[in-house]
Amino acid sequence: MTLQVYISKKGTKVVAATELHQALQLTDHHYATNIKRWLQDVYEFHDGIRRPEKMRDYAQRKLKGANTLIRDYYLTIELAKQITLGSRSKVKLKFAKWLSNMEDTIESTDVLSKEQVTKVLELTKAMSMVSCQQAAEKSHLKVYEMRNGGDSRNWWKYRAQLMGYSANKLRRQLMSQGKEARGKSQRQMLQQLDQHEMIRTAIIDLFMSMGKSEAYARNLGDLAKQFAKELQIEVHDDRQQASLFAPNANDRLVNELKAMEQSGRLSVWQ
Repeated sequence: MTLQVYISKKGTKVVAATELHQALQLTDHHYATNIKRWLQDVYEFHDGIRRPEKMRDYAQRKLKGANTLIRDYYLTIELAKQITLGSRSKVKLKFAKWLSNMEDTIESTDVLSKEQVTKVLELTKAMSMVSCQQAAEKSHLKVYEMRNGGDSRNWWKYRAQLMGYSANKLRRQLMSQGKEARGKSQRQMLQQLDQHEMIRTAIIDLFMSMGKSEAYARNLGDLAKQFAKELQIEVHDDRQQASLFAPNANDRLVNELKAMEQSGRLSVWQ
């Protein structure tokens, strides 16, 4: 049996819990018990170790004429893969690999609309401001802590793996260029090494704080960095004074980005 992938109203790829249960060749009369455990168990998601969240990782599936005694759910590809790996199914390896490949395919073939590309461009301009970069980082950290029971001890290790660089790596790069690295923050080191990477990092922080997958966030970060290079956008620290050379960023968007840590929302990307 092969699993069918559905598309939710928000464009998320999902599978049905009942169909996953059948594909894993689990006994039908154990479905009610299994689905309850699946939705209450703890998994290692891309954004931390946590329990599945309704309307984020799963949603109830309502079909006309369906048996109302059996509750079905749409599961994200990531959750379905985690469930499969933790199951006692004899065919779990087959379906875990299939779901993993499907996850990779989904992220690599995600196509942005013309409107979304324009929004990424606006976000790129806004993220040239250090205050917006800081707000995105703080918002991401807040979500990370929430996913890990308030624990942020592994934050920098997690973030280094996500971004592709660490403070130690940046220091070595600066030293190899004969530049002073002592006492500098990651942002200060990036300012000297590759200021457009600061914009990429901020975009990744932003979309991770919005609950997007690592691959999705990195793809948009890479796109934003390319925009920044092509437009020769300069990063500036607006926390102390305004810059005469700041790009013409959308004021409403900038204010929303600065308030992300408190609101957790961004109306430009709904």
